[in-house]
Amino acid sequence: MKNDSPKLQLTSLTIFSIAMGFLEAAVVVYLRSLFYPEGFTFPLTLMTPNILFTEYLREISTLVMLVSLSLFGGRNTSEKLSIFLFSFGVWDIFYYVWLKVLLDWPPSLFTYDILFLIPVIWIAPVLAPIICSLTMIGIAGCITYASQKNYRIVIRLRHYISFFVGVLVIFISFIWDFAEMIVGGGFLSRFWTLPADPAFQRILEEYIPVSFPWPLFITGELLILITSLSLCREILNKSKLKGNNNS
Repeated sequence: MKNDSPKLQLTSLTIFSIAMGFLEAAVVVYLRSLFYPEGFTFPLTLMTPNILFTEYLREISTLVMLVSLSLFGGRNTSEKLSIFLFSFGVWDIFYYVWLKVLLDWPPSLFTYDILFLIPVIWIAPVLAPIICSLTMIGIAGCITYASQKNYRIVIRLRHYISFFVGVLVIFISFIWDFAEMIVGGGFLSRFWTLPADPAFQRILEEYIPVSFPWPLFITGELLILITSLSLCREILNKSKLKGNNNS
């Protein structure tokens, strides 16, 4: 893949990510048939320990697949990052596209969904992860454009810090309710045994999301967008200066 044309690589990555989104959606169809035969809704139906453990491994395996794809397909660090971000974004968007096709779900972009289970349950309206995915695709596009133009991509420490803080803020917005349950409910000392904790299970069986911390999410998203635009501008400005010096 490293020696393929950009169009062929983009097509291959897109097809792979769309197919991966279908596989993810298919697993959810099976899970909802088992635990939500009347349709997915809150409060949550608790999974058996064996299926929950399998879900943990499935989520880890998904990330391993995406990382492996990026390591195999990229010639350098920036290209590897671009492939990971693009594949993740397309996969996540088409996961919801396939759920809509297969289950006619979600009914709206503001419907709450379980996004991830590690290290705790992530909850958010469907719109939130889609925004994140579109952002990832946009960043990947900027990196790919710069790479194809042979622009020098220098990600400085301040960029890494801003990206990290932005991602951290978004992550906190996703786990906000469950972090509040764990810390506020006095479960922090029992964190590693929570899946089998009867008291925590009772709370889960009654939990219905009421509101999402959109201000927190938007803050993290804006920080990532501003940092991305700043980085892209620096790359373009340096390339113009280099071009002027060579002329």
